[in-house]
Amino acid sequence: MDPLRPQIHPRKHHHLQRHRLLRRPPLYQTARIFTSSSSYTFPIQNPGRHWVRLYFFPFTYQTFNLANASFIVSAQDTILLNSNQLSPTNTTFKEFSLIIGSGSFALSFAPLGSSIAYVNAIEVVSVPDNLITDDASTVAPPVKYEGLATQTLETIYRINMGGPKVFPSNDTLSRTWVPDQGFLLQKNLARSVPYSGTINYGNGGSTEDTAPDTVYSTVTEMAQVSVSVANGNFNVTWEFSLRSGSTYLVRTHFCDIVSTALNTLYFNLYIETALAIRDLDLSTIAVNTLASPVFMDFIVKVTDGSGKFRISVGPSLDIQNLIPNAILNGLEIMRLSGADASTTGTASKKGSGHGVILGVVFGVLAVIVVVALVLCVMRQRRKTKRRHSKTWVPISTTNGVSQSLGSRFSNGTVATTASSAFYGNLNFRFPFAALQEATNNFDESCVIGVGGFGRVYKGVLRDATKVAVKRGNPRSQQGLTEFRTEIEMLSNFRHRHLVSLIGYCNEGSEMVLVYEYMEEGTLKSHLYGCDLPNLTWKQRLEICIGAARGLHYLHTGSAKAIIHRDVKSANILLDENLMAKVADFGLSKTGPELDQTHVSTAVKGSFGYLDPEYFRRQQLTEKSDVYSFGVVLLETLCARPVIDPTLQREMVNLAEWAMKWLKKGQVEQIMDARLVGDVRGSSLRKFAETLQEAAVAAAAGDGNAEEDSTNRIPELAPRVELAGGDLESVTVIKEEESLGQDLSGVSMSKVFSQLVKSEGR
Repeated sequence: MDPLRPQIHPRKHHHLQRHRLLRRPPLYQTARIFTSSSSYTFPIQNPGRHWVRLYFFPFTYQTFNLANASFIVSAQDTILLNSNQLSPTNTTFKEFSLIIGSGSFALSFAPLGSSIAYVNAIEVVSVPDNLITDDASTVAPPVKYEGLATQTLETIYRINMGGPKVFPSNDTLSRTWVPDQGFLLQKNLARSVPYSGTINYGNGGSTEDTAPDTVYSTVTEMAQVSVSVANGNFNVTWEFSLRSGSTYLVRTHFCDIVSTALNTLYFNLYIETALAIRDLDLSTIAVNTLASPVFMDFIVKVTDGSGKFRISVGPSLDIQNLIPNAILNGLEIMRLSGADASTTGTASKKGSGHGVILGVVFGVLAVIVVVALVLCVMRQRRKTKRRHSKTWVPISTTNGVSQSLGSRFSNGTVATTASSAFYGNLNFRFPFAALQEATNNFDESCVIGVGGFGRVYKGVLRDATKVAVKRGNPRSQQGLTEFRTEIEMLSNFRHRHLVSLIGYCNEGSEMVLVYEYMEEGTLKSHLYGCDLPNLTWKQRLEICIGAARGLHYLHTGSAKAIIHRDVKSANILLDENLMAKVADFGLSKTGPELDQTHVSTAVKGSFGYLDPEYFRRQQLTEKSDVYSFGVVLLETLCARPVIDPTLQREMVNLAEWAMKWLKKGQVEQIMDARLVGDVRGSSLRKFAETLQEAAVAAAAGDGNAEEDSTNRIPELAPRVELAGGDLESVTVIKEEESLGQDLSGVSMSKVFSQLVKSEGR
């Protein structure tokens, strides 16, 4: 939590206290009022997403009646609320989630007309960066929504299904969750189920910060009512009051604590009248584990003039011979604030000074409305343009050239290459049946990995060629865009340190990618978490050098750089000779034009490796890969996860802990203990210099480095913001003021080539 040391800058303000508010919590028993526009300024230590929590209770003190106050509250040019949204008789709590940059944060209160503004309490709280992901899905039609990570959100509801009220003291992020009983339409059709076992975090994507144990260990499910009720095929429905015309993020929380076996619970989720998810099987999403929590995000615009909004769950209508049931553990509803924020206020014509205030306020409102309308139109155009490219549909292969695969298929099936305009040099389009045969019908025993796109299976073709088969999951966060990107990138590039794409399949709704098989798996698995033989120092250097060469080729091998965007130890694969190859290009992006410095794009990647500048500004350059590669170097040296919450506080974040020792010139203090006696001092020093080069290049961007640039490296002073329990969920934030003035000449090519020098090559 950021320190609350507000600096108040009002021209006139009063501090009120009412001594007879004994039944109210202490924070509601005092208030600050403003008779003119005023603001609080908060120092921000950890840039990124924050909660701004506001508390209001209108009471009368002497001549001040807070119930009559008319004002607006704004932050970062966004109007958060106006006093019409506050209760005139009771307490009101408002929570907003927004991105705050480095330095300070100003929260402004502006009275309307001759009125006043007031507030009882304020909280500014750092939020784990991965709590709000960038992607969601719309409903009717189902289209992928991007850009959520930068949105300002207002919390409207936070519901614990089937359980008690959760107080802030029982939530890792001090949230309040209210019971769902008051929102159920037909209580007799639902029942609450508690769970006393252990919640298996980490398998389905949720962490203890996503929602507390109390939410995931209680559930509302279908009651076992008479079979006369549509043979048990009914829905459990909750109804909420929302502002018509506004757009909302609807987050549903699931955790199968009611099943006794896998693949026995299939149900549907409905948002309003639309089918949001069909035949949801939580055990497959949670990597074949029960009691493993997951969450799913949807973007919904409320159009019902009554403002009534319904969420329902019901049994699958397609899968037979199962006991009908459906569950929901938790629900959060957040309004996308700003574009449709209500700004109505009661104006008064008294006093020329207030007229100036009104003119400024409504002038700002007019600009906001115009900008919002333009953004809405542009967003709608982008959605329309993407509508056919964001859904799971077959890719056309018109004008493809037929080519026999010979003995690879037992039935002599003919596969075709895709149109050269899109698929470049890719050789084969595999029939789905051939891939079923190669993987024993996608047998679970063949699974060698799970990613955002889907599961990866080991397969063997008819000619005994080993392959890695990545099968897309239609319910995953990634889809057609990533499928096409992977094919585009790997069909046009060939390099010994890039994983080769052998072919693809896109029959019906299936999207499958076929790669060369990498016998030794990931670099990450060889460093920690698995019982694999220790990598020697020389082997680690060879692996890093290979990965660096692959990345360097991506950045320089064509007219425009290719930026990987997801460089991490799990995406560096090793063949039978431990030769490294960079993999997983689904998030890759073409770099800026020659006359541009960056590409503006939504933030993608793994949080433990994200370049903080890219995260803050959504401006992508090759330096983003360099930063991520620097984190990989630290993992290779220290053989530990990016985040390890079991360690002492100062050691939890690898980047923060390692950089402290690096700046002291004592890198040997943090290296993997298994390397002691295996590393030459000169080699270790060169490796440390390479780490520093990566840090500087990530901060500076490309350029022509001087040979002694490593001697001019300033103190980096990284800041680390913990982002949940995920082992790869820490964003490293470097303060701009600590980066010095001598960075513009650092070459990123030098960072990659520096590794080669570490062994005198």
